[in-house]
Order: sequence, then structure tokens, then C-alpha cells
Amino acid sequence: MIADSAPWLPALPPFLLAGAVSIAAVPASIVLARRTKAVAEPDADRHLHPLPTPRLGGLALFAGFAVAVAVFGGGIAYRWQIVAVTGAITVAMAIDDILDVSWRSKLVLEVGAGVLTALLGITITFVTVPGVHSPTVFELGLLATPITVVWLVGMQVSVNLLDGADGVAAGVIAIVAAVCLLAAINRIQAPGDVQTGVVVLCGALMGCCLGFLMFNLPPARVFMGDSGSHFLGVGLGVITILGVAKIVVGLSLLVPLIALALPIGDTAFAMVRRRMAGRPMSEPDAGHLHHRLQARGMNPVETALTFYLATGILGCLALSIYGHRKILDIALGLLVVALVGLIWRNRRSATRRKQELIDDEGFIVVEGHRTVHSQIRHSGEID
Repeated sequence: MIADSAPWLPALPPFLLAGAVSIAAVPASIVLARRTKAVAEPDADRHLHPLPTPRLGGLALFAGFAVAVAVFGGGIAYRWQIVAVTGAITVAMAIDDILDVSWRSKLVLEVGAGVLTALLGITITFVTVPGVHSPTVFELGLLATPITVVWLVGMQVSVNLLDGADGVAAGVIAIVAAVCLLAAINRIQAPGDVQTGVVVLCGALMGCCLGFLMFNLPPARVFMGDSGSHFLGVGLGVITILGVAKIVVGLSLLVPLIALALPIGDTAFAMVRRRMAGRPMSEPDAGHLHHRLQARGMNPVETALTFYLATGILGCLALSIYGHRKILDIALGLLVVALVGLIWRNRRSATRRKQELIDDEGFIVVEGHRTVHSQIRHSGEID
């Protein structure tokens, strides 16, 4: 009766359990990372963290998710298949975190995760296009498997490229999981149907992400590594396939696409940028959005909050497709918060730059010229 009146309630127990297990598992993943030398060393180019940081946090993320699904996932379609495929990609990419395998090997693992998911029966079998009177359903037939593989590979790559600043990837995926949860709630037709299972999966994914953030918010004490980013990519991909991508409603696939517009757009721009520069697609660089934000003076906390706000706004817009009309008010509120924060930050940055132009003796420092005496007032006097 309570679940009927509060359809989000099935997400609460897995959310709490996944968060607790993730928090408990992070210290063990840190110890394992140090013993196996799976540690990200700082450098002056792409890795700006000040200290060597363990990068096997993905194991803790998976542990939280898997335990929650095992305990509370009795009504989830393909429960053990989901645990198996997310576990397989987590372990495979944990080996990459330790050994630093080539990009070709990573691509094989990414495609392999997609193929394994399809072989286990989790596929995008149709897409819908809105019509004048009713949506038109297009059965994919033989294209179901390749489209599923491409979808899952795209999810993995997008989350992996998103994971370049403290707290960004885990926070963004938690928000997108919340968006998918609300989309599923709006389509529950009967207790225990496929959408109820999606609600449980979303709760588990949100919980493990937020538990991990206890250690990953700036300054991060642990990184999720490739094991974490690919686990999140596959986990979120499977949720969208079972949830919004399985609903016969127009533009259903746009929900995760809109909510993930930032990482997907950043991935596309990275491909174009490297292509135009004549560099291999697999070659890492410091041109991603989080790098550019920090290069413009944002600290890691501001960078993470920028991603959270943008994802929240895009997620609200995506939910309007599913009939959540009032959610647009939240989007407007988040937009106002973002604008106020931007104005405040610009004013603070301008004040700081002005202060940095004055040396300890009260002189104005002009680059390329001799210092000239300051005419700025101090305590009512002119220096």
C-alpha cells in the first residue's frame, strides 16, 4: 500500500545499502590499489591532483551496486545477468588500471561487454517515432544486437571521458540515474512490472555513486579508474535498455541522451578535435570540458558543481518528455541558481585579480613594465 502511494519507495532500501557497502569497500580498494601500484601519478599536463592517488575505486562502486541488487532485486528482470556483465567489465578494467593496457585492448573489452549483454538477452529490440495519432514502432530485428553494442560502448566511452575531475563522473551519473528513476516511476503500470525493477536498479546505482563520492569529492582520496567509469557506463546503459528504451513511446531514447548531453557532447567534440589536429582518436589530451573550466580559473569544487547543475537542468528537460511538466519549474530554478553563481563567481574573480595586481609593498604590478606606485586607497589614505 505504501509502495503504491510512494512509487519511489522501492529505491530507498537498495540506495541505502549500496551507499553503505560502497563506503565500507573504498578503504579496501585503496589498500589493493597501493599494493598493485594502481596509482595515478600527478603531472603538469592532464593529471593535476597534488598527490599520487589510488584508482581502483570502481571495485567499491560495483560492490555496493551488486550487493544491493542481490539483496533487493528479486523482482528485477535479468537480475543476475546484470550483476554478471557489470562485474565482468569491472574486473576487466581493474586489470587495465593495474597494467595500463593499450587502447585497442580497451576497445575489445568495451565491445565485449556490449556483446555479452546482448547474448544475455538484454537488447534494444525496437525504437519508436511519434506520429500524428500514435507512435510508430520499428522492430530492429537483426540490428538489435549491433545497436545494443554501439549504445553500451558509447555509454562507456562517454563516462570514461567524463571522469577527469574530482567528483564529476560519480555525481553526474547519480543525477542521470535519478532522472531515469523518475522516468520509470511515471510509466509503472502495475506493482512488480519491469519499471519497478528499473526503480530498484536506479536506487542501487545512485547509492553506490553517492557513497563513493564521500571519498571522491575534491580533493579526491581515491579515483574510480577505468573499472569505475566502465562499470557506470554499462550499468547505466543496461538501466536505459530495460527502462526508458523499452517503453513504446515517442522519443523515449532521448531521455538518457538529453540527460547525458554534456559527456556525450564532450566525447563528440574530442573526436572532432583530435581528427582536425591529425592525432589518433585514442590519444588523451587536456581539451575536455572539465580541463577547460579549470583552465579558466574554476577550482575542482566549482567544476563539479557546474557539471551537476547542467546535468540537473538537462535531466529536467528530458523528464518533460515523460509528462513531468512541473519538473520544468525545477529546471528554471536550477538555471537561476546557475546564473546567480556565475555572476557571483565573476565578481569574486575580478576582485581577486585586482588584489593580485598589488604587491606586498602596495605597488601595482604591470606585466612587462616597471612597477608603478599604487593609487588605491587603504584605510582612507592614498599610498
